[in-house]
Amino acid sequence: MGARLGDKGERKYTLARGHIVPPMSAAIAVLSQKGGTGKTTLVRSLTDVFARLGLDVLAVDADPQGNLSDYFDTDPAAEPTLGDVLQGQARAADAVHGRVIPANLRLAEAELVLAGKIGREVTLRNALRDLRRSRDLILIDCPPTLGLLTVNSLVASSHAILSTEAQYFSLQGMEQAVQVVNLARDSLNPELELLGVCLNIANMRTRHARQTLEALQDRFGDKLFRTVIRQSIAYAESAERAIPILDYRPDRGSDYLSLAGEILRRLGRPELLEPLDELSAEVVPA
Repeated sequence: MGARLGDKGERKYTLARGHIVPPMSAAIAVLSQKGGTGKTTLVRSLTDVFARLGLDVLAVDADPQGNLSDYFDTDPAAEPTLGDVLQGQARAADAVHGRVIPANLRLAEAELVLAGKIGREVTLRNALRDLRRSRDLILIDCPPTLGLLTVNSLVASSHAILSTEAQYFSLQGMEQAVQVVNLARDSLNPELELLGVCLNIANMRTRHARQTLEALQDRFGDKLFRTVIRQSIAYAESAERAIPILDYRPDRGSDYLSLAGEILRRLGRPELLEPLDELSAEVVPA
């Protein structure tokens, strides 16, 4: 198993009921207020990059549309899924298929069931507790709404990344997403941290995209990632073929490699930057 993300320096273990308990790894919820912001491609691509660095990384598909599951080429009939986990019908560890806990439309049913339960906001956190102790990193693909599944994802996470495209209404949605992150932190998860904001699928040759970037810089300052994920049809093509972008079009994967570097720095893992540079030189040669 690779180095554990979220532990600065030596790993620290705690004692609980006479047993040694390993520390929690970092869990990152990736969210946006609307669909079409490249959020799922972001999760899939980062999972691939971090896995190539030797990390034991797990992706969680918390969107009933199941797009992330499709991107991982998960069998549509695979069971159990996240919906089964949230309804208490399966353990999260048993719902891992490859590198993903998949989802399908049954997850929407699970959300309705959760709505009537006490402690509904912490269900996913409780379900992922053991996996956060055994994995190096967990990435959660939130649905493009700010409902119960997104709140569960934020409560289960140590960090959040906001994804937005270069559109006016996406910027409006960013403020709503920030409010939900703040609500989850203030009410249910005081350790939650906004890791950063990513401008996604942007055509920086347009004036509108450049103005959007300036607006994000004014609003979020250092929280805005310097890396911009540039617009390309290759991302949709790689998703359709269920092939990671670094395998399908390595030249288009350079943005995700750059973003991974920023994430590692913000998580306090500079020792992984040299292996990342070596990976970049290997898959995207100059």
